Amino acid sequence: MATEDSDPVYYVISDLHIGGDEQLEEIEFLDELLAFLADLEETDENAELIVNGDAFGLWEFTRIDGVEKFDALVERYPDLFEQLRATGETVPITLLPGNHDHELAAYDEYVERFAAYNVDVVRDQTLERRVGDRTVHFEHGHQRDPNNRIEDWGNPRDRPLGYYYNTLVTSRAGQVSGRGRYNWLKDVQAVTPTERIPIWLLSKYFYREMNPLLRYSLVPFLLLFNVSAVLAVLAGLDLVGIWSTPVEGATAFLGQFGRAGTAVWFLLAINVAVVGLLLLVGIPLYFIRRDLRQTIDRFGVFETELTVDETAPYEEAARERFEADPETAVFCYGHTHRPQVSEVAGGVLVNTGTWLKRLHRRDGIIGVLPPVFYPSYQLLAVRISSASEGVAVEYEEFDKASPTTEELTYTERLFTVGREPEFDLPDRVVVGEGEGGTGSAGSD
Repeated sequence: MATEDSDPVYYVISDLHIGGDEQLEEIEFLDELLAFLADLEETDENAELIVNGDAFGLWEFTRIDGVEKFDALVERYPDLFEQLRATGETVPITLLPGNHDHELAAYDEYVERFAAYNVDVVRDQTLERRVGDRTVHFEHGHQRDPNNRIEDWGNPRDRPLGYYYNTLVTSRAGQVSGRGRYNWLKDVQAVTPTERIPIWLLSKYFYREMNPLLRYSLVPFLLLFNVSAVLAVLAGLDLVGIWSTPVEGATAFLGQFGRAGTAVWFLLAINVAVVGLLLLVGIPLYFIRRDLRQTIDRFGVFETELTVDETAPYEEAARERFEADPETAVFCYGHTHRPQVSEVAGGVLVNTGTWLKRLHRRDGIIGVLPPVFYPSYQLLAVRISSASEGVAVEYEEFDKASPTTEELTYTERLFTVGREPEFDLPDRVVVGEGEGGTGSAGSD
C-alpha cells in the first residue's frame, strides 16, 4: 500500500444516476463499476476516489421521500454498497452531490449513513484538492445550467425546472417502460440534448412499437420518398403539358422488364400520388407553421433551450477561476455527459462524461425514414496526478460492449451498418506552471 507521503492520485467519475422508480432500478454497468472499485481497493497508489455529482438518481424516486431513498438504494444494490465499504477502507471515497442527488446535502442522516459505508458526503457545491503546488477544482456543473441551478443549496424544497422534468417524465418512463414491446422507454434519461426526445420517441415507435406488417409496408414508400417527390413534380409538368419527356422515357424504360417493370411502375405511381398530395397539403402548412413560429417568437415563449450549452458556460467559469486563483490548474466538472478536455486561460477544463448509456443519432442516407439512435457505452474515470512537468490529466476507459443486438431491430441495424459511433478520447495532458494543454473529445 502507498504511504501518505507519496504524491496523491485522484480518480474522478460522475453521472452514474443509480436508482429510480421501477425500470430505472437496473444498473447496466454494475459489473464494470464493481470491478473498478475492486481494483481501487488493491491499488498501491496514494489514491482518492471522487464522485463528482449525480452518483444517484434521487430525483427519479417519486414514491418515497427523504432518507427512505437511502434504505431503498442499500436494499436494491447490496453488492455495490459492500464494495464501497471495502474500497473505502483503503482508499478515501468522496461524494460531491449534483442536482439529481442534491438531497444528499439536505439531510444529516445521509452523511451519517454513507459514512457507515466509508463514503464521505461533502455537502458543499465545490471541492478542492492539491497536486504538488497546484490546485484542482471540482464541481458537478449544474449551477452553470439555468434549468438545474439550485439557488438555496441544501434546501430539499428548492426544485428547479429539471426536477419537475425528471419526476414527471423520467420517473414516469421508468414506471411504464416495461409495458412496451421492448423495455426501451427507460432510456429517456440517456437522450441528449433533451430537445431530441420527440424525434427519439417517433423513432422508437416506428422501429419498436409499430405493427411489423405496417412498418415493413411503409419502408419502401419512405425510402423512395425523395425520388417520388421529384417524380411527382415531373408528373405534374406532364399533366399540364409543359414537359412530358421524363415520364414517357421512364414508362418506356420500365416496360422493357415485363411484369417486374409493371410492378415497379405501379409502386412508383402510388408513391407519386401520395407524395403529390402531401406536397399540396404541405406547402400551405409550411407557411402556417412559419407564421405561427414568428408569432410565438414575438411573445418570447421559447427564448431559451431546455439543454445547457455543453461548453460555453463552463469555459467562462473555468477562465474566471484560473484568473482569480493562478494556482488552480484543473477545472473538473460533469453534468453534460460529454467527455471533453480543453485549454482555457492557462489551465485545463475536463469533463468526466457519464456511465449511462449514450444514444447517437444516425439519420437515414436516403428517404425520410426516422433516424436511428445507436446505443453505446463510454465508461470513464479521469485520473489526475502529479507529473515531473506539472499536473497530469488523462482518461481511463473501461470496456463495455454496445447493446446493439438486444436493443436495435434488424431494420435499425441494417440502416446503421458502417455508421457505428467511434470515440477518440483526448490524449494525456500535462498542465505546467502557467501553461495548459489541449485535447478534444470524440464526436458522437
